Amino acid sequence: MHILNLEAFLIAITILTLTPGLDTALVIRNTSRGGFNDGAITSLGICLGLFVHATFSALGISVILTQSAELFAFVKTLGAAYLIWLGISSLRALKLNQTIELEKGKANTVAASRSLREGFLSNVLNPKTAVFYLAFLPQFINPEHSPFLQSLLMAAIHFVIAMVWQCGLSGMLNSAKSLLNNGNFVRWMEGTTGAVLIILGIKLLVEEPPMSS
Repeated sequence: MHILNLEAFLIAITILTLTPGLDTALVIRNTSRGGFNDGAITSLGICLGLFVHATFSALGISVILTQSAELFAFVKTLGAAYLIWLGISSLRALKLNQTIELEKGKANTVAASRSLREGFLSNVLNPKTAVFYLAFLPQFINPEHSPFLQSLLMAAIHFVIAMVWQCGLSGMLNSAKSLLNNGNFVRWMEGTTGAVLIILGIKLLVEEPPMSS
């Protein structure tokens, strides 16, 4: 099973995982609430939700592939354009001063089921994640192989990267808190992410993957 542009996928998904957002904010909030275990279990719930998005993305891709190679290429073009739009949006966000507010206070014991549920639902019910997976994964699908298996493989890679990042973030909350509340750091992350997404989007637009006959 061969994923197209695997290096580009790894770079993009890693940078997007590291970018402060809803998932990061939830992990930090829950770590502040219940300590490392709360944050790590929340991260597990978030990452399990990735497989839900990957499944729906694969089903959509499979339907498109049964229609025509031209339609699949059209969807890929739209997805690459979406990546470029995300990059431009990140650069525009440099003008905004956004910080993540953290809950303060002594850590309390929280049921693991609650943390898992909060993480899972926050990811599955996030329309931005659903739209992103639908636009992002087709860029790396090899139409000569199973879209479903490739989508699950990419979700698994994302799962590992996100778990390592978010659990590490949870374990180093004090350091992470100061960084994520630092306006210069957030602007640097937005600028870097925006530039990389634009470059990857352009790269994917100009590259034509092999299509099955």
